[in-house]
Amino acid sequence: MTIEKTREGGTLTLGLQGRLDVNSAPELKEVLDAELGDVTALVFDLKELEYISSGGIRVITAAQKQMKKQGSMKIRNVNSIITEIFMLTGLVNIFDIE
Repeated sequence: MTIEKTREGGTLTLGLQGRLDVNSAPELKEVLDAELGDVTALVFDLKELEYISSGGIRVITAAQKQMKKQGSMKIRNVNSIITEIFMLTGLVNIFDIE
């Protein structure tokens, strides 16, 4: 997986490419741990994400819990495969998906 970071003021956008699975989820967690300190808006751009596993979902869910305390989190450009996974897990009702 590749993570593309863009920062504009208090907004951090993470573009995820490839597969967010048990092997790559720790890398995303490290980026979030390092970057979220003063972030008030977190955006995940999933336009090029091909797959997400339960490990990836855990990392994104943990980020959402943190962002509820310090700002907001949005998920953008979700393809049909990831949308289906979010629907099956009920996360489509929890995440702010654009």
